Amino acid sequence: MNSYTSFKDTQIALKNGKTTCVKIVENYLKNISEKNSDINAFIEVFSDEALERAKQIDLKISEGTSSKLAGFVLGIKDNICIKDHKVSASSKILQGFTSLYSATVIERLLSEDAIIIGRLNCDEFAMGSGNENSVYGSVRNPLDMTKVPGGSSGGSAAAVVANMCLATLGSDTGGSIRQPASFCGLVGLKPTYSRVSRHGLIAYASSFDQIGPLTNTVEDTALLLEVIAGKDKMDSTSSSVQVDDYSSFIKPVKRKIAVLKDCLEREGLDVEVKQKLESTIQQLQDDGHEITYVSFPYLDFLVPTYYVLTTAEASSNLARFDGVHYGYRIENPENLEDTYIDSRTTAFGDEVKRRIMLGTFVLSAGYNDEYYKKAQQVRRIVQNKTDELLKDFDFILSPTSPHTAFEIGKKKVDPTVMYLEDIFTVHANISGNPAISIPLYTHSNGLPFGLQLLSKDFTEKDLLSFSSEIMKNFSE
Repeated sequence: MNSYTSFKDTQIALKNGKTTCVKIVENYLKNISEKNSDINAFIEVFSDEALERAKQIDLKISEGTSSKLAGFVLGIKDNICIKDHKVSASSKILQGFTSLYSATVIERLLSEDAIIIGRLNCDEFAMGSGNENSVYGSVRNPLDMTKVPGGSSGGSAAAVVANMCLATLGSDTGGSIRQPASFCGLVGLKPTYSRVSRHGLIAYASSFDQIGPLTNTVEDTALLLEVIAGKDKMDSTSSSVQVDDYSSFIKPVKRKIAVLKDCLEREGLDVEVKQKLESTIQQLQDDGHEITYVSFPYLDFLVPTYYVLTTAEASSNLARFDGVHYGYRIENPENLEDTYIDSRTTAFGDEVKRRIMLGTFVLSAGYNDEYYKKAQQVRRIVQNKTDELLKDFDFILSPTSPHTAFEIGKKKVDPTVMYLEDIFTVHANISGNPAISIPLYTHSNGLPFGLQLLSKDFTEKDLLSFSSEIMKNFSE
């Protein structure tokens, strides 16, 4: 056994000489070769590079010069740049493009001796909730191959649960880390907006996007955040707030928790999801935590607000992919206008085109005030209400998703049905708060689902400490 479900176990095995980094990588490569053709999580595997790096890190371990992530094998979502490797955001428009630099998060991981084993399938430009909008085809949930793994970081979640790497990085614009984590039974964290540098992340919606980890344990999530978080001169929006020692958890204390009753009373919430969450809430209360059911009257406005604002930002961000500068270009265009129009029409998928058009519409002269400006005002109201709640409570608790993983193709027909998949997760992206999905439950259908916690800005240490406590005490 040369692959492990936690980095702690990996470190112990390396220290005791039971395995080596090379053996660990070889085992993951074997799993990828056996499973990936069915799951479709990896779109490129860095076999030779990962093995060579494993050899170097084994040498460092033997010399006592290795860093804190020595032996930690990760996969990276295909919208995060890695120098001298292709990056495409799972879109035809970036066909053949090779990155000239690495994202800040990649540099920080490598500086601590992490091993990157490949890049992972995702929804095109991170737009989707099922990982079905990829030029490389759908990703399948390893726990049930007829189901989606969630999106847009579905490849990232599937790779971890299928034991093809120890952990992954994804990006979360409206729940794209947390919802796949829920569907695949993993820990998924969206950090506070600005906590992690976005330099080297291909932008979908710049004021919403955050890079974060998907792991088997809260401890691994904490360790990875500790490495990738912090101020970055290459990202002017990154925060200079000091990075905490996230992997050193706070001693358990009694907490004040707000439960969003609007979420638990939401029509469409699976009965079993509701029952199991209510059981955990009762257990928390019995354990001495202060539970208060609170109203959040803006739930119905979250998804419309999110899609007006993110599509507006997407229409601007994706304007650079034009068939001229780099990436896909239509063959034999008659003129410059044809180059732009035909290249974008051919190379963007349906969902990306839909969101670009919607974003262009809400920013247009006649509709800017009616849609975009109003959505910004609603965003401020949501932020204020969230801040108000968190003055009185340590955490806000809700389901991560209304249900377990759905069937591939089931919701793709109607985009508005798919958009409602984000009903509980978009809140944290609109307000900017950190939020985590922790895998506590198994449905009677055999599939996992998670509980979501949201906390004050830059309180990831509290959030992770409490999540670890819950995982130990309340996991099924």
